[in-house]
Amino acid sequence: MTVLLVIFYVLVCVFLVLVVLLQQGKGADLAGAFGGGGSQTSFGPRSASNIMHRMTTVSFVLFVVLSLALAIQSGKQRSSVMEAVEAPVVPVVEEAVGVEAADPALDAVADEVQTVDEATADDGDAETENVPPEGE
Repeated sequence: MTVLLVIFYVLVCVFLVLVVLLQQGKGADLAGAFGGGGSQTSFGPRSASNIMHRMTTVSFVLFVVLSLALAIQSGKQRSSVMEAVEAPVVPVVEEAVGVEAADPALDAVADEVQTVDEATADDGDAETENVPPEGE
């Protein structure tokens, strides 16, 4: 439905541009250049609405109606492109004491971190024990 409206909309736009460009402006003939206002009076007075004016009006009304219809149509089709994508599976890492990780490499890293923490804690205690008290 939307594709059909867009095709018809483009055709109406092109038609509207052509009709507007083909129209003859007021006083655009030779007598209008010299200030004569009634140069087309030999064939009768110029009517208020000739065929080109009517075609312009009809194509403009179609242009506005199709613009509104396409705007309403596009507003109703709001949806996310991410709706069809499944959520990624995130592994849960448990950091409780006594719970082993599923990956042995993670166990090895955790053991190394623990050993480094214990070593730094021991070094800090040794430094404070070797310091003589002040005043001695």
